[in-house]
Amino acid sequence: MITFITGNKHKVIEAENIFKDYDINLEHIDLGYCEPQGTLEEVAISGAKYASRKLNKPVIVEDVGLFIKALKGFPGTYSSYVQETLGNQGILKLLDGVNDRYAEFRSVIGYCAPNSEPKIFLGKVIGEIAVEEKGDLGFAFDPIFYVPAEGKTFGELTTEEKNQFSHRKNSLEKFIKWYSIQ
Repeated sequence: MITFITGNKHKVIEAENIFKDYDINLEHIDLGYCEPQGTLEEVAISGAKYASRKLNKPVIVEDVGLFIKALKGFPGTYSSYVQETLGNQGILKLLDGVNDRYAEFRSVIGYCAPNSEPKIFLGKVIGEIAVEEKGDLGFAFDPIFYVPAEGKTFGELTTEEKNQFSHRKNSLEKFIKWYSIQ
């Protein structure tokens, strides 16, 4: 049993679908924690350490960011705030007339057990920012994150399709492989 600390129900659904392939049960706890301003790795380490000590059990947390090359990595670690304030239309407006639309979704899983130091696992997926929103599946930036290999945005993919190759799948798989040999 792994305890996933998040307030995001969409992340829980995706993680549960990934963990079931490995026969690992996932417990979800919405435990708020202070996120330091820093890298995805620093946020994941801090959150995992805090939650593990507070609950006195092993936990995972995740921090995710959308990194757009033409915007010098923005919104990056501020993705959640930017989603709430600018939204998808704001990002599209920032990229109006920009040809290089390369972007990466990055996911960092932070794992920590009581009385141990946190471990981190980075996963990413490469894509582009679409010129318009497409699809009503997924959440947040999914309708504007276009994956050329799939010919679709994340917003056009079911959870099962997205979980075949997403940034979250990549980071969780790295964690699961490490965890299963501990």
